[in-house]
Amino acid sequence: MNARPDDPLSSPVRIFLVVVDDSPELSVALAYACRRARHSGGRIAMLQVIEPSEFRHWTAVEELIREERRTEAEQHLLKLARRVIELTGTLPVLYIKEGDRRDQLVRLMAEDPSISILILAASTAPEGPGPLISYLTGPGLAKLRIPLTVVPGNLTAEQIDAIT
Repeated sequence: MNARPDDPLSSPVRIFLVVVDDSPELSVALAYACRRARHSGGRIAMLQVIEPSEFRHWTAVEELIREERRTEAEQHLLKLARRVIELTGTLPVLYIKEGDRRDQLVRLMAEDPSISILILAASTAPEGPGPLISYLTGPGLAKLRIPLTVVPGNLTAEQIDAIT
């Protein structure tokens, strides 16, 4: 059976990956990604990485902390997923990984060929754009196989609308 040119299954869907954290600029990155996905028929993917616990004395306590962090990550992603559905009309792809944030991000991008674009929002703090952006625009640049879009973290909804 031949696919029609207007058939959405005939071409790959563009996946916009947003890394989830607790930064204020996350909402800007997500809004920008949702707007781009909606305009291009794409889809949102969100990655939240649970950093390892510093508490290593008792296995039972460490496991409890790990479970609590996973539950918090799931709840956070579900809240953001509702927002993505409101903005795009599609379900996002959700990833929860454990380990170092940049290692897990690089690994996910290498493992999932459906991810098309990484979207991050830069911090407006005087310290710089943030550790992940600094890494990916410096030593980690060679590890990228997809375009990286860095959005200014202080964009308003109106500004995002104007540029998407």
